Amino acid sequence: MRSHALVQPLSWLLFTTAASAQYVLDSLSFGHQAQLSPNGRALPGWSLSGQNHQVQLLSDRIILTPPVPGQARGAIWSDTTVPSADWTAEFEFRASGQDMGSGNLNVWYTQEKSVGTDSVYTVEKFDGLALVLDQYGSTGGKVRGFLNDGTQNFKGHSSLESLAFGQCDYAYRNLGRPSKLRISNQNGLTVSVDDRECFRTNRVSLPSGYYFGITAATADNPDSFEINKFVVSSGQPSQPQHLNQPAAREGAPPPLQKLDRFPGSPEAVPDRVADDIKNQQDQFADLHNRLQAMTHQFANLFGEFDNLGRKIDQKHKEVMGAMPAIPHDTINDLKRRTENIERMVLQIQKDVEGRDYRQHINDLQTSLDGIKGGITEHLPATLSQMISASTPRMGMFVFIVVAVQIMLAGAFVVYKRRRNGMPKKYL
Repeated sequence: MRSHALVQPLSWLLFTTAASAQYVLDSLSFGHQAQLSPNGRALPGWSLSGQNHQVQLLSDRIILTPPVPGQARGAIWSDTTVPSADWTAEFEFRASGQDMGSGNLNVWYTQEKSVGTDSVYTVEKFDGLALVLDQYGSTGGKVRGFLNDGTQNFKGHSSLESLAFGQCDYAYRNLGRPSKLRISNQNGLTVSVDDRECFRTNRVSLPSGYYFGITAATADNPDSFEINKFVVSSGQPSQPQHLNQPAAREGAPPPLQKLDRFPGSPEAVPDRVADDIKNQQDQFADLHNRLQAMTHQFANLFGEFDNLGRKIDQKHKEVMGAMPAIPHDTINDLKRRTENIERMVLQIQKDVEGRDYRQHINDLQTSLDGIKGGITEHLPATLSQMISASTPRMGMFVFIVVAVQIMLAGAFVVYKRRRNGMPKKYL
């Protein structure tokens, strides 16, 4: 009874997870798999265009606007529309440039692709949503949301900032890492940056059948806008799987390759009230559908783990390929030197541990005591002798004083005699 009580909540938890899961729409997404482009020349499901430069498509990112030159524009637009009105878009980008660099990045969800490479400042009329990231108002960065039903001319509007229905400050330039922007059209519109809510409104509900687009524009001092990932997920699978699948034939691909084809599974099974299930047949059908949905969910998880494993293997190969080739002679020489150092350290350790240094320490202490005793015993007498030997004698000093006095008296007597013996002059 206790095991049954534990299994039943766990089963309902799995069913709820399968029913509320979001499924990636591969035709509208890129950057969530091993590489962006299979051939390096085109982005599947998207169209690229640019002005004053060519949009660069690399293995892990798209450069909409380069660091140089300025006055450049770049844009990418999806080739297909969003099939459901319940969707979430996750966008990763990076902006870098000079200290005084400027530019703007725009994310569009419009009925037509007539926007081209325009920004919200140069576009005229459009029908849909526009999110712009720029340095408006000298705030260091701001995210703003605009809506248009095709009647407003944004380019000719005298006060464009008054049309924003939501905004928040976000310093996106020169962060050294990708920034994350998340747009959720579920029970209203929610915009988040770096997993922090930017703004939310329940008065906006975007319809299905619109195109996604990303544009960037720079000024004379440009910013480089790079896109790493754009993933659109929905509560409805893009390619629903039928319940009755054909039997496997000979020569069919192994199960691992089949599971890689599950990006559109599983189907979301809606919740049902227990009172609606009246008979055993309805109960079996409901249980069958939910078990199959859970099976698809596990298959999708298996495919994601397989994709993650391939990414890890590829990254390992890239890291190993980037490492410089070290000659075997260098490795062997380094190994020999390391062994020699280990032997020397072991020998020193044995010498230190095997010898008794107490006798040397005692002899050194005895020598220090002898030096200390000699200094304290003989130093005062030696200093006294030196002072007395260098002191002048008192008798010599008295003799010098008397001799000087006698010389002065003799000189005075001689002076008097010469003065008296000189002839006198009279006028």
